[in-house]
Amino acid sequence: MERGNGDRAMGEQTRTTNLAIIPANIDLSAAEVQLVGEVAREMALSRALRPIVDDYDVVLIDCQPSLGLLTVNALTAAHGVIIPLECEFFAMRGVALLVETIEKICDRLNPRLEVDGILATMYDGRTLHSKEVVRSVVDHFGDRVFHTVISRTVKFPDASLAGERITTYASAHPAAEAYRQLARELISRGGVA
Repeated sequence: MERGNGDRAMGEQTRTTNLAIIPANIDLSAAEVQLVGEVAREMALSRALRPIVDDYDVVLIDCQPSLGLLTVNALTAAHGVIIPLECEFFAMRGVALLVETIEKICDRLNPRLEVDGILATMYDGRTLHSKEVVRSVVDHFGDRVFHTVISRTVKFPDASLAGERITTYASAHPAAEAYRQLARELISRGGVA
């Protein structure tokens, strides 16, 4: 969550100016089970964010790679979606299912939801497989696919282990530049207001 000019704060302040986070914890594992019996269960996150959402310029919601009730809640609360696609052929089927789910959510729960783009990740330019996956996803989804590609590198797990984001852990590394490029591309597409 990037903090705007509001005076209320939600989450933990980080070492990065105007950036607060709410990390997941073990209690989240029970949330899906608890939500099953709730009325308007798909709107729980939207209701929770409503009092503070105007205090932030951007709210990012990171989801697990599943189409459960927690992901549906995130999609119902969101304005846009970045779909990460691991450069593996089996992952492409998951993207197709997610796009179908997003279309249903747009129709039934959140008409303002849009796909900001599909992001190829864990790309290995040395392999024909990665290149074919990217070519195939561009053929299928066209301009919905970001031009930016996130390559596979050991710097990502190293940064995670250090508890830092890649842009500070290895700021000159091509992986950090790829994320800066993604941010520029997302802004140019109008995906971040």
